[in-house]
Amino acid sequence: MLWWIGNLILLLVVVPVAVALLNRVLAAVERIRKAGDDILAGGVAAAGALESTPELLATTDRSIEAVADGAVRYAGSVGKLLGPEED
Repeated sequence: MLWWIGNLILLLVVVPVAVALLNRVLAAVERIRKAGDDILAGGVAAAGALESTPELLATTDRSIEAVADGAVRYAGSVGKLLGPEED
Protein backbone atom coordinates (compact mmCIF):
# COMPACT_ATOMS: atom_id res chain seq x y z
CA MET A 1 0.00 0.00 0.00
CA LEU A 2 2.80 2.48 0.87
CA TRP A 3 4.46 1.61 -2.41
CA TRP A 4 1.38 2.81 -4.32
CA ILE A 5 1.17 6.01 -2.27
CA GLY A 6 4.83 6.72 -2.98
CA ASN A 7 4.31 6.14 -6.70
CA LEU A 8 1.25 8.40 -6.68
CA ILE A 9 3.15 11.23 -4.92
CA LEU A 10 6.00 10.80 -7.37
CA LEU A 11 3.67 11.07 -10.36
CA LEU A 12 1.52 13.91 -9.03
CA VAL A 13 4.14 16.09 -7.27
CA VAL A 14 7.75 15.34 -8.15
CA VAL A 15 7.40 14.80 -11.91
CA PRO A 16 5.43 18.04 -12.58
CA VAL A 17 7.89 20.05 -10.46
CA ALA A 18 10.84 18.51 -12.30
CA VAL A 19 9.20 19.20 -15.68
CA ALA A 20 8.50 22.84 -14.69
CA LEU A 21 12.09 23.36 -13.56
CA LEU A 22 13.44 21.74 -16.70
CA ASN A 23 11.20 23.96 -18.82
CA ARG A 24 12.59 27.09 -17.10
CA VAL A 25 16.17 25.93 -17.59
CA LEU A 26 15.57 25.15 -21.26
CA ALA A 27 13.92 28.56 -21.81
CA ALA A 28 16.98 30.28 -20.28
CA VAL A 29 19.31 28.20 -22.44
CA GLU A 30 17.33 29.18 -25.54
CA ARG A 31 17.57 32.90 -24.64
CA ILE A 32 21.32 32.54 -24.11
CA ARG A 33 21.68 30.77 -27.45
CA LYS A 34 19.74 33.53 -29.24
CA ALA A 35 21.90 36.20 -27.58
CA GLY A 36 25.02 34.31 -28.64
CA ASP A 37 23.76 34.14 -32.23
CA ASP A 38 23.09 37.90 -32.17
CA ILE A 39 26.60 38.57 -30.84
CA LEU A 40 28.10 36.37 -33.54
CA ALA A 41 26.14 38.16 -36.27
CA GLY A 42 27.29 41.53 -34.92
CA GLY A 43 30.90 40.36 -34.79
CA VAL A 44 30.78 39.13 -38.37
CA ALA A 45 29.30 42.46 -39.48
CA ALA A 46 32.00 44.38 -37.60
CA ALA A 47 34.73 42.22 -39.13
CA GLY A 48 33.30 42.87 -42.59
CA ALA A 49 33.40 46.62 -41.94
CA LEU A 50 37.10 46.41 -41.05
CA GLU A 51 38.22 44.74 -44.28
CA SER A 52 38.99 48.09 -45.94
CA THR A 53 41.03 49.38 -43.00
CA PRO A 54 44.51 48.80 -44.54
CA GLU A 55 43.59 50.75 -47.68
CA LEU A 56 42.11 53.57 -45.62
CA LEU A 57 45.24 53.74 -43.46
CA ALA A 58 47.40 53.92 -46.59
CA THR A 59 45.26 56.83 -47.85
CA THR A 60 45.64 58.55 -44.49
CA ASP A 61 49.42 58.12 -44.60
CA ARG A 62 49.56 59.67 -48.07
CA SER A 63 47.42 62.60 -46.93
CA ILE A 64 49.64 63.20 -43.89
CA GLU A 65 52.75 63.18 -46.08
CA ALA A 66 51.17 65.69 -48.46
CA VAL A 67 50.16 67.99 -45.59
CA ALA A 68 53.61 67.73 -44.04
CA ASP A 69 55.27 68.60 -47.38
CA GLY A 70 52.96 71.57 -47.81
CA ALA A 71 53.65 72.78 -44.27
CA VAL A 72 57.42 72.60 -44.87
CA ARG A 73 57.09 74.55 -48.13
CA TYR A 74 54.87 77.13 -46.43
CA ALA A 75 57.29 77.56 -43.54
CA GLY A 76 60.19 77.96 -46.00
CA SER A 77 58.29 80.63 -47.95
CA VAL A 78 57.39 82.52 -44.79
CA GLY A 79 61.00 82.32 -43.66
CA LYS A 80 62.15 83.87 -46.95
CA LEU A 81 59.57 86.64 -46.69
CA LEU A 82 60.56 87.53 -43.16
CA GLY A 83 64.23 87.58 -44.06
CA PRO A 84 67.17 86.37 -42.02
CA GLU A 85 67.12 86.92 -38.33
CA GLU A 86 69.55 89.42 -36.94
CA ASP A 87 71.35 88.57 -33.75
